[in-house]
Amino acid sequence: MLIRRRRGYEIPESQVTPEHLVVNRRALMGAGAALLPSAALAQQASGPVPPLPEHQRNLRYRPEREITPEREATTYNNFYEFGTSKNIVREASRMPMRPWTIQVDGMVAKPATYGVDDLIRLLPIEERIYRLRCVEAWAMTVPWTGFQLSELLKLVEPTANARYVSFTTAQLPAVMPGLRQSWYPWPHVEGCSIAEAMNELTFMPVGMYGKPLLAQNGGPFRVVFPWKYGFKSGKSVVRITLTDRRPENFWFKIQPSEYGFWANVNPEVAHPRWSQATERLLGSGERVPTRIFNGYGEFVAGLYTNMQRERLWA
Repeated sequence: MLIRRRRGYEIPESQVTPEHLVVNRRALMGAGAALLPSAALAQQASGPVPPLPEHQRNLRYRPEREITPEREATTYNNFYEFGTSKNIVREASRMPMRPWTIQVDGMVAKPATYGVDDLIRLLPIEERIYRLRCVEAWAMTVPWTGFQLSELLKLVEPTANARYVSFTTAQLPAVMPGLRQSWYPWPHVEGCSIAEAMNELTFMPVGMYGKPLLAQNGGPFRVVFPWKYGFKSGKSVVRITLTDRRPENFWFKIQPSEYGFWANVNPEVAHPRWSQATERLLGSGERVPTRIFNGYGEFVAGLYTNMQRERLWA
């Protein structure tokens, strides 16, 4: 049930760090095609990003941590299409954000292409505060605004043969310099099982901190699996495909011994090059113990009870 009453673990908005002044406001301007000759032309051809509709916070998913300051969460980002450092805000701010469409296809009865703003109007929007755990052993806690992936999949009606779901990130060469690094297996594709996709935790954010989702954070539309390492949560999604074959995901293609398909958070299974027993909280720098399934086991552990032979944690 959605209610407005503030709980003790919630932080008043007055205590959240204001949006970082470095974030270029042009990140909230619209989207063009991949073949536009320059970022400037792409921005001129696009439309404004509307504010998020009124929505409520869902208190079912308790973060049990303080919300990460907005400045930290919007200026410390992995997004290899824009560069390999964490400081990709300037590059990402050039990405046009409207119009933006999402193609949903594959093993569905009603394939369709949706505008992101149409989905925002069509589906129930809410805020959820989720912990996010990176495979690099840092973590943040973010108030996302969006809808359950299951609500979108109900619209297209998956067929009985659909076993997996893949998410494809946009390729916009005019504004994504990282695409010139041809040794990466572009486009960026991630995936999950159909059971994971239909789980209540799987969320499709279109906003964070009460504002439209910024490009560096995967805007205008992304997926989040809070019980998995962050690389599983595809950013700036333009296509969702249902299939009977397990997708070969971006990082798995690069190094399968380090980045497995499932990638569920587990403190007892180390990355081949570092421990996963603890994590560093952005903002405070505090080291805290990592929790199995990132603390969301009550919602997802049942998905894996009969899969002992699978490499669920790498």
